[in-house]
Formats: sequence, structure tokens, C-alpha cells
Amino acid sequence: MTKESPSTLSTSHAPDLDWSQIRETVAMLTLSVARIEYAMKDGNDSVDTLTEWFTSMVGNAQVINMAAQDLPHGNTRDTILSNCQAVDEKVQSAIIAFQFYDKFTQRLSHISVILKSLSEIVSDSGRVYSPYEWSALQKMIKSKYTLDSDQRMFDAILAGKSVDEVLKEAVKLEEEKESSDIELF
Repeated sequence: MTKESPSTLSTSHAPDLDWSQIRETVAMLTLSVARIEYAMKDGNDSVDTLTEWFTSMVGNAQVINMAAQDLPHGNTRDTILSNCQAVDEKVQSAIIAFQFYDKFTQRLSHISVILKSLSEIVSDSGRVYSPYEWSALQKMIKSKYTLDSDQRMFDAILAGKSVDEVLKEAVKLEEEKESSDIELF
């Protein structure tokens, strides 16, 4: 595919004899990649701010806790220590949320790489009809998945299952996993 200046491109809004559904597909894939990467940048900036805030809050809580240890035993000391404990528990919950966010951004990053690679194949007439190129793309995609659930999803889609079927299976497996993690006393 030749590179043309944006003003001379045939588009779905102004088609001519050079109009191409492949070029339209590549444009939409490129837009998707740009939106994902922009969203991740925004999210990372926010998480960086929150991380700094939580780090500062933990330091402040530790200073308060140490100062409270020097107070005489009584209601004031107990109130301060119990509130420091509550802050510590909230910070631990926030750390877990950050870990989920990290997993989320890793998945989005993988999606971005996949969409870029797909766009490169689709836009190259020498590669788009090559089963070897598609096989290599699929191997690269599967290699990015570190979680079993992601690999199962990938295999199910390649086996011809719909997105709805795959998502229902993923939710069912997650629910089974959560119920098996419950400890009974």
C-alpha cells in the first residue's frame, strides 16, 4: 500500500476509484491503538499521583503511630493507634487495587501491540494473504498471554466461538475459582 498525503486519500466520506476497505480498516485500527495508548497514559499519570499520595500518607501515618506510642495509655492513645491501623488497612486495599490496575494496563498494552501488528499485516498486500504471516501473528499474540484465562480465551476465539460465548465461559470459570477459594472453618 502506498503512502499518500491525507488530503488525497479516498475515504468512506469522499470515495473515489482508489477507495479501499483495507485502508479504512487500518485507519480504525490505528485510531483504536491511539485511544488505548492515550487512555493508558492518562491512567498511568493518575496512578502515579495516587502512588505518591499513598506513599506520603503511609509515612505520615507511621510518624503519627510512633508519636502515639509515646503517649500515656488511655483513650486518646488508643483512638490514634486504632485510626493508624485503619489507615494502614485502607492503604493495603489500595495496593491490591493498584495490582489489578497493573494487570489491566498490561492487557491494554498487549492489545495495543496486537492491533498495531494486525494493522501492519492488513496494510501490506504482500503479507495480508500469507497464512504464514497470520500464523506468526497468532503465535506472537499467544506468547503475550501469561494468564491461563487469557490463553483459553484466545484458543476459544480461534476455535470459532463468539465473543459472548467466550465471555460467559470466562465469567463462569472466575466464579468457580472464587467459590473454590473460600475457606470453611
